[in-house]
Amino acid sequence: MVKKLIPQSIKNIYHLFQAILANFMYGWLSKNIKIIGVTGTNGKTTTVQMITKILEESGARVAMASTINFKLGEKEWVNATKFTTLSSFQVQKFIAEAVKANCEYLVLETSSHSLDQFRTWGIRYDTAVITNVTREHLDYHKTIEGYRQAKLKLFKNVKNAVVNLDMEKPEEFLKYNNKNIFLYSCHPELVSGSRFRIPCLPAGRKSGMTLIQAEDIELGIDNTKYQIGDIKYQINLPGLFNMENALAAICVVMAYGISAEVIKNALEKIQGVPGRMEKVPNDRGIEIIIDYAVTPDSLEKLYTLIKLINTKKTKVISVLGACGERDRGKRPMMGEIVSRFADYIIVTNEDPYNEDPMQIINEVASGIKNKIENENFWIIMDRREAIKKALQIASPRDIFVITGKGAEEVMAIGKQRIPWNEKKVILEELENLK
Repeated sequence: MVKKLIPQSIKNIYHLFQAILANFMYGWLSKNIKIIGVTGTNGKTTTVQMITKILEESGARVAMASTINFKLGEKEWVNATKFTTLSSFQVQKFIAEAVKANCEYLVLETSSHSLDQFRTWGIRYDTAVITNVTREHLDYHKTIEGYRQAKLKLFKNVKNAVVNLDMEKPEEFLKYNNKNIFLYSCHPELVSGSRFRIPCLPAGRKSGMTLIQAEDIELGIDNTKYQIGDIKYQINLPGLFNMENALAAICVVMAYGISAEVIKNALEKIQGVPGRMEKVPNDRGIEIIIDYAVTPDSLEKLYTLIKLINTKKTKVISVLGACGERDRGKRPMMGEIVSRFADYIIVTNEDPYNEDPMQIINEVASGIKNKIENENFWIIMDRREAIKKALQIASPRDIFVITGKGAEEVMAIGKQRIPWNEKKVILEELENLK
């Protein structure tokens, strides 16, 4: 209770002192490695994986820290902390390990919380990337403007800035005097063949900018094809949002002089990202998709893609929940979005932390429209039981989508961290149904 009464601004002073101490302890080593920071509401993790893959393809030695995993040269391990960006001490230790391992680059997924709380203070970022800003973390930042301002801190002193032109107010991330600015776009109007229009940019900032524009876009069930200049690219990931992530990665590595041939080869080798549009193989003929989607925007994009690829018009079964101690206002919005796309919905537990899980579930369920409880809509507290129910409903060729956990390895219930692997549980329940 006392902890909750302390204003965040006061807590942040404590975090700043920690960051200063961490930098002194580890010797301000970020100056010895090129650090690429990736921030944004959605797409950060996938973009980080893509950047890392391309840099490795070029022959560089790379370190990486993301929501789902860590990488230090050849060594790779799971991020089981449930933190996107670790504490200042842990981050500085990782930087020191990357320098010691002779890594040339460190790709660091950077959250708005870590930027606001000075956890990244003292890190000399070389490149900053913004994938997008949509509603999220308003429990912490209070307003979308406050959320954007936290992310903007990443861009203040970097050499290279990479900005998504298709997001709302991209010009806000062009306010600093960055040496190199890369803008990217896969504007939806391109899909229908309409003329591409560059959004209005601040006066005097168009010079010295590089525009990476995707053309001739082909959206497939399992891949996406597009062209940049004379080069044709393919990623083995579906959806316009994944192409946005690829364009962000392309901009980053272009800043370091990586050739188009290396970029093309690296992207084509990526067969998927754990917990992001990840398909679960099974012998029942069900299209099972695991995705992290935890915001209204990411859910809208995910289910729009599901509708596009569901050419046989089979049933869509959705299992979702919402995280505790986070923005409560988004919960009914998430329920409403899913109810527009799914034929069957199961609302279940996710990561309640110290909140009442049934209250969270009821708030998500309050947004569900045009569904009848216990007929095509169920509330099932136990997530494993929710998965079992979805698999029982599903017939061959049906699409079962489960969101919220992605590739996470634990479920946060109170102060406990319960082991949880979404894919493993699904495979276990598939086996139990035989």
